[in-house]
Amino acid sequence: MRSAILVMALAMAAPVWAEDLSEDLAQDLAQDLAQDLAMELGPDTEVSEQGTLNPHEMSMAQVMESIRNGDTGMVICSQGYLVTKSGRHEMARELFKSCADHGWTGAMTWMSQLDDRGLGGPQDLAAAAEWNRKAAEAGDPVGKFNHGLDLMRGWGVARDEAAGRAMVDEAARDGLDVAQRLQSAQYDLDEVTPDADEWRYLNLF
Repeated sequence: MRSAILVMALAMAAPVWAEDLSEDLAQDLAQDLAQDLAMELGPDTEVSEQGTLNPHEMSMAQVMESIRNGDTGMVICSQGYLVTKSGRHEMARELFKSCADHGWTGAMTWMSQLDDRGLGGPQDLAAAAEWNRKAAEAGDPVGKFNHGLDLMRGWGVARDEAAGRAMVDEAARDGLDVAQRLQSAQYDLDEVTPDADEWRYLNLF
């Protein structure tokens, strides 16, 4: 199973508009889309019902059109980092969901974060835990570690400390530093819990 590597990369693809889309509607949609993007379409870009002329190769519009056209390659999926860091969480959710559904475990981890924090949609701890479980099942060390934490805390799933430690152990054997650190701390979750997040888990035990 593939693991997504979050890299800064360029992406380019021409959006395809519906054949019966009027030119005015296509322009209106393009303008609305451009206003909701991290980067502009570009001064030479023209959008019509036939497609896009001179597409800006760094445009988030191009990235989202690529995703909607079924392109879930590593370069495209990595752009989700830029999208979510720009605060456009609904767009990031759409991108990461598509990539996660195509097996990219890094995108599964991002989907878990979005669901856990309620970004781009309602908070859903069970869905967040399920994404971590899927990443773990796919063999991703980070997924194993996060799934282990969920089990140890009872965060979005029934608490099972033994199973959680077993997941952490697997991640540690895979070479994940943070998992090895948790082992060395005798599985004390404070070792890997940021101070700013401690309040979230106060009522779990």
